[in-house]
Amino acid sequence: MSELTVAESNQLDEDAFVDQFGSVYETSPWVAERSWSHQPFSSVRGLQETFEATVENASRERKLELLQAHPDLGERTEMTDASREEQASAGLDQLSPEQYEAFQRLNETYREKFGFPFIMSVDDESPEAIRSAMEERIEHSRDEEFRTALDEVHEIARLRLEDMLS
Repeated sequence: MSELTVAESNQLDEDAFVDQFGSVYETSPWVAERSWSHQPFSSVRGLQETFEATVENASRERKLELLQAHPDLGERTEMTDASREEQASAGLDQLSPEQYEAFQRLNETYREKFGFPFIMSVDDESPEAIRSAMEERIEHSRDEEFRTALDEVHEIARLRLEDMLS
């Protein structure tokens, strides 16, 4: 994906817009599809706010699908390039066998309780900080964690958008 300006993004037809921004929300191009008609965007923040509003106005089922599209943190599995890069930046691709096993246990417990993977914007975080957050958030209520996970998804999307647009 090449970096664009906001003005250039406003000139994209729907297909090109979805091609450019469909991956901002993990394997959920519907966010870009539903946001395209709100052009023109005056800033990266304006585009981000439109994407967020699109997600927030979606049904709970659609939001759950969005959360479920995210990979487990620390998992050694197929994931998008963006997720792989984000996890590598936090050292999650270099976990010791003990750390990996602990992440697997926490991921399994979390997913069983909430029905979606643990989601956290891991930019500038350490494996220890991520594990601590997992241990803390696993105590949340379902509604509280659903909201927290969506907020984290929006933060991940914000960082991805900032990387895409100049």
